[in-house]
Amino acid sequence: MNIKYKLLSASAQPPKRMSKHASGFDLCADLRVPIILCPGKRFLVPTGIALEIPEGFEAQIRPRSGLAIKHGIGILNSPGTIDADYRGEIKIILFNVSDIEFLITPGMRIAQMVFAEVLDCDLEECGNLSPTARDEGGFGHTGI
Repeated sequence: MNIKYKLLSASAQPPKRMSKHASGFDLCADLRVPIILCPGKRFLVPTGIALEIPEGFEAQIRPRSGLAIKHGIGILNSPGTIDADYRGEIKIILFNVSDIEFLITPGMRIAQMVFAEVLDCDLEECGNLSPTARDEGGFGHTGI
């Protein structure tokens, strides 16, 4: 499957797979100047790209594991969803859970994008749901 993308600025970097079998495409920060992300803060980082995703698919935006473990940098609404009918710029909400400042530099790889099929379904309201062994057991119901 081919998915079209558009670079929105001269400094934008195309999405890129970093290894032959990578499931995701890395996305880069399209910044004019470096940005300091202070501890406990968030910043909406532009990527300078827009997509034409086929109907029935979505792009999921996920954190880069290296940024998470080495620097405490994550994506606030992870995974983020880019719908098939969205044609605007992809922007990434980075946040800093570490206790030190983090420098986001122009062209830095900040997130990864994975494409997934979306199931077309309808929701039907009903009075009762069929029981299961788990039933209403929620968070921590099987122990720690």
